[in-house]
Amino acid sequence: MLSLSAQATDYAGGTNDWNYGGHIKYQYINTWIPQYSFFNRYADGNLQDQNLEARLTLAVRHDRWDFRSDMQFIKIHSDRLLASRNLPPLLSPGAGVINDDRRWFNLTYEISSQNKDTTVLRLDRISIGFTGDKTVMRLGRQAISWGNGLLFTPMDIFNPFDPTALDKEYKTGDDMLYGQYLLNTGGDVQIVGVVRRDLDSGEIKQDESSLALKYHGFWGRNEYDLLLAEHFGQSVLGVGFSTDLGGAIWRADLVWNDTDSGAVFSAVGGVSYSGILAGHNWTGFLEYYYNGFGLSDGIYSPLALLAHPELLNRMSRGEIFNIARHYLGASVSLELTPLLNITPNIFVNLIDPSALTQVVLSYNWKQDIQLLGALNIPIGEKGSEYGGIRGLQPGQYLSTGPSLFVQLAWYF
Repeated sequence: MLSLSAQATDYAGGTNDWNYGGHIKYQYINTWIPQYSFFNRYADGNLQDQNLEARLTLAVRHDRWDFRSDMQFIKIHSDRLLASRNLPPLLSPGAGVINDDRRWFNLTYEISSQNKDTTVLRLDRISIGFTGDKTVMRLGRQAISWGNGLLFTPMDIFNPFDPTALDKEYKTGDDMLYGQYLLNTGGDVQIVGVVRRDLDSGEIKQDESSLALKYHGFWGRNEYDLLLAEHFGQSVLGVGFSTDLGGAIWRADLVWNDTDSGAVFSAVGGVSYSGILAGHNWTGFLEYYYNGFGLSDGIYSPLALLAHPELLNRMSRGEIFNIARHYLGASVSLELTPLLNITPNIFVNLIDPSALTQVVLSYNWKQDIQLLGALNIPIGEKGSEYGGIRGLQPGQYLSTGPSLFVQLAWYF
């Protein structure tokens, strides 16, 4: 991102550093719909979605103190949004427009919202921080990412990305207190406290909030993570590692959740490698994901989903995006030219089986303009995850066909 910066001398003789910039992104998504799909009642053969998002960033630093803020303007005109308004939460967990109903502070203003359209103005980042010789402290709305998974991230419990998301430039921020202490060994200890409200009462509650501690250390050439958290009233333990072996990077995370119905384990393991092919740089990785909350029999009827409340709760909070137990994901990124990359991805549900394939093109058109395009092709029978799970009515499926995604981004 391009940004402008300036320095100003204050009355005490110190200096203030200012950085401000931002972007404007326009997205167009066209999704073809099978004849038997539930979505056909909202579109004639295809769903069309248009999204406009503008982000203005500001960062100010004075000595060891800094202030950061990101303002967002979001405009959506979407057939998919209209359909989600008419689906029960059971069949559309986490769908809809972003809001701050759970967050400590309501920093989102809904300008208008009806049918296919919504317009939102919000603060996605606003925080004040202090950086010492070994200590970092930050209070306010911010984002943090944990874990070693590249597609599937069971250790990343704070607003993880959907594995199939195409634009992963910014995570959604949460209202939190963040602290980090750097150790002489090169490792660090991080602590995070996230304050949230109850959706029904609107009151701040401990069992809706999170407190997490993570240690990152080194053992020879290996790196490892240890996680201890209280998250939405449940205990979470995690261990992860990464190592360099045979020229490849091997990564894994194992996460244990103490739920109301008993202990649940989730895990991810994978390997990544990079090299040169016919004079072109390439990077690829392969991941296996075990979703301990997922369904193991491939039957995704509404009644089957209702029998897994822990899964539905996490999907509604945007922590899990997959409904089955076993997955395989793979990605290869090839640099065709210094300005043009092609990245084929595949996400396979090993239970159905079904899959989603993606072919992504990223082109840096100019220094401050980027074009992102993708073709998404779901593969699977009716009733499978990627072929379309069952709806509430007999013979009804939430099926979608291939989709075309185009995003034009201007950075300033």
